[in-house]
Amino acid sequence: MRKPIVLGNWKLNGSTASSEALVAGILAGVTGLDAIDVGVCPPFVLIPQTVRQAAHTDLKVGAQDCSEYVEGAYTAEVSADMLRDVGCQYVLIGHSERRALFGERDEVIARKVGRALAAGLMPVLCVGETLEERQAGRMNEVVCAQVHAVIDEVGVAAFDRIVIAYEPVWAIGTGLTASPEQAQAMHATIRGLIAGLNEPVARTLRIQYGGSVKPDNAAELFSQPDIDGGLIGGASLKAEDFLIICRAAADSLGTV
Repeated sequence: MRKPIVLGNWKLNGSTASSEALVAGILAGVTGLDAIDVGVCPPFVLIPQTVRQAAHTDLKVGAQDCSEYVEGAYTAEVSADMLRDVGCQYVLIGHSERRALFGERDEVIARKVGRALAAGLMPVLCVGETLEERQAGRMNEVVCAQVHAVIDEVGVAAFDRIVIAYEPVWAIGTGLTASPEQAQAMHATIRGLIAGLNEPVARTLRIQYGGSVKPDNAAELFSQPDIDGGLIGGASLKAEDFLIICRAAADSLGTV
């Protein structure tokens, strides 16, 4: 059975004081959720503080991005090795906001995945289609191309060390959410793509859903057979809401 994973993506939010309070709230309620992996992805400057606060607990810490470069004259870049050095375990790569707002292309994202793997981090590869692409019936084509770009870079066997997060772009920060059936269909498509190349890897590959997951819809989403937890945006900024979602992921182990 795949172990669900719930990660909070704080995006460009938080201060020293607010993040300390948020992590304290999460740690106070995360006891007993050892059946799932739980983590948070703060902004870069808050990572060391969060790592120290989460030390000796089961709470994992990740970053929201990493550089495609190892080192050198790349002002403002942060390498995967640097993230590993300060205690990160995960790194989000290819989030739709990086693709849409900062022009990150599939080949750049694929190189970042390779850098993360080489540094000993677990990449969380974010994939998803826009509303226009879905309305045109191209959602499977678009998402599979995003996954194939990474397969071409690191090989399909590497997906035993990768998490995929399916996040329909039209459902991020809009209040819209893919129906459980829509989300499940895409998750099954992704797993089927990997299975066509390496069936054992596909069986263990964890695929999260991201896209306006909230306390009131998490249980229904996580009950789907190919949804292995969630990548949580706004709801991860409130400890109580985030913990409800985490509990829904843990409860899903009895329904999958």
